[in-house]
Amino acid sequence: MKKFISCLPALCLSASVCASTVIYTDNSHPVSSPSPDIPVVYLDAPERMQKDIFGDLPANPALAEKQARDVLSSPAFTAQQQQLASAYQGVMKAWSLGLTKYPAVVFDDKWVVYGTTDVSVAVKLAMQHSSDGRGTQQ
Repeated sequence: MKKFISCLPALCLSASVCASTVIYTDNSHPVSSPSPDIPVVYLDAPERMQKDIFGDLPANPALAEKQARDVLSSPAFTAQQQQLASAYQGVMKAWSLGLTKYPAVVFDDKWVVYGTTDVSVAVKLAMQHSSDGRGTQQ
């Protein structure tokens, strides 16, 4: 698996690195040992949630619309709608950061290590990259 490090100066690798660290991934690249201090954004969460909420819609447009309207008018949908909006916020944040691949570990919304969900590996790669004095590595 190729690792990609983008613009990571040594100063971001302080002891407080986890305070501003986010892991962006999907279900195909799960986080093996998640930390409660580090948020994990699953980029495929909105799609999975919509499938869970709406199920398989019928091919017939009228039946599909009725099924969707039933879901939208259900009492449970308010909570589901909030969860879906939250999942989309994570996707929008990844897009606004300009992430081009995943998994990715992002430090301070500025520096990215692609190809891993393991923060300790990302920190080690970033430190190695920073000490090598290289610009960008693939």
